[in-house]
Amino acid sequence: MPNLTLPSPVWLFDLDNTLHDASHAIFPAISANMNTYIARVLGDGVTPASQSVVDAARLGYWKRYGATLLGMIRHHGVCSADFLHVTHDLGALDKLVRAEKGLATLLRRLPGRKILLTNAPTHYSTDVMRHLGLSRHFAHHVAIEHMHVHGQLRPKPSSLMLRRLLRKHGVAARRCILVEDTLANLKSASRLGLRTVWVTQYLKMSDPIGRAPLPRTLKRPRYVDVKVKSVRQLPARLHRLR
Repeated sequence: MPNLTLPSPVWLFDLDNTLHDASHAIFPAISANMNTYIARVLGDGVTPASQSVVDAARLGYWKRYGATLLGMIRHHGVCSADFLHVTHDLGALDKLVRAEKGLATLLRRLPGRKILLTNAPTHYSTDVMRHLGLSRHFAHHVAIEHMHVHGQLRPKPSSLMLRRLLRKHGVAARRCILVEDTLANLKSASRLGLRTVWVTQYLKMSDPIGRAPLPRTLKRPRYVDVKVKSVRQLPARLHRLR
C-alpha cells in the first residue's frame, strides 16, 4: 500500500510583530534612530534635514523598494552595515521585548522544520530570540545580511531572494509556509507558491512612519491562506494549510 503521509512543512517565521510585539517599544526606538540617521545623511553637513524631508524619504523609498534602506543605499550611497548597526542600537532589550507566553510550546507542537526569516540584522534578531528563549527551535536563522542575490541586497519581499532560499534549503515552494505581519511579503511569497499566514495582533499603523492608521476591519486578501491574531492559533488552523 503506498505511503500517503504528507511531507512535513517548512515554516518561515518573521520576527518583529510576528513572534513578539515590536510595536510596543522596539519599533519606536528603531524609528527614532532611523530618523536621526537619515536626517544626518540628507542634511547639508551642518544642519540635519527636516522631519518632513525625512518622512518623505522613508515613505517614498519604502513604497518604491519595499525597504527604506534600499533607497538610502541606491540614492545616497549609505553603507547597509552601518545603517543597520546604528538604527538597531537599542541597548539592553530587557525592558523593550514584549511577547506572549507559550511560544516555545507552540513551536514544539508545529510539525516540520522552522526557519527564522527576518529583514532585521543578525545582532538584533539574535538578541531578541535569546530574550524570547526560542533560538533552539529554529534550524536556521536568515537575517538581512544573508539576503544578497547577485551581489545586491534583496530583503523581503524579494522573490529572487525567496527563490534562492528555497534552492539553498532544497525545498519546494508548496511545502513552505510563511508566517508574517507584512502583506507585501506574503503577497510575494504566495506568487511563488508558498502558503501564507497573516499575523495581525501587533499591527498598529500601515506605513513605516506611523502616519497612516490601519483600516477598522482587516480583511484577508486572497493571497493570504490563513489569517490569525496570534501565532498561538496556528495548531488549530493547520488543516487549512495542508
